[in-house]
Amino acid sequence: QVQLVESGGGSVQAGGSLRLSCAASGYSFNGYCMTWFRQAPGKGREGVASTYTNNGRTYYADSVKGRFTISRDSAKTTVYLEMNSLKPEDTAMYYCAAKPSSSDDCYSGSWLTRPEDINYWGQGTQVTVSS
Repeated sequence: QVQLVESGGGSVQAGGSLRLSCAASGYSFNGYCMTWFRQAPGKGREGVASTYTNNGRTYYADSVKGRFTISRDSAKTTVYLEMNSLKPEDTAMYYCAAKPSSSDDCYSGSWLTRPEDINYWGQGTQVTVSS
């Protein structure tokens, strides 16, 4: 049974930092594009960053480029999202997602705009940034 379990959310002031974790289990970690999405109240689900499990290549949405860093630890089958210089507009529920993928599709950001094609989702972790 595939499980994606997020942790690390919380409340911070603008300019602060948080590190989210996504522990994956129940499937082969290799060959997957791991993506962080977020969803603010009343808005659609937005892709934030992707990484390919086999080689660690990454792709970022423009809204977080330079502030967020996605990484993976294959030995721990865990994906991280390091978030720095947080802004109030980063407030959202953050979801970890997994999809079997080629490296090229993941690196091109194909899945950030296609949440409907994602195979597996975590339950989400809340991030709140106050001004």
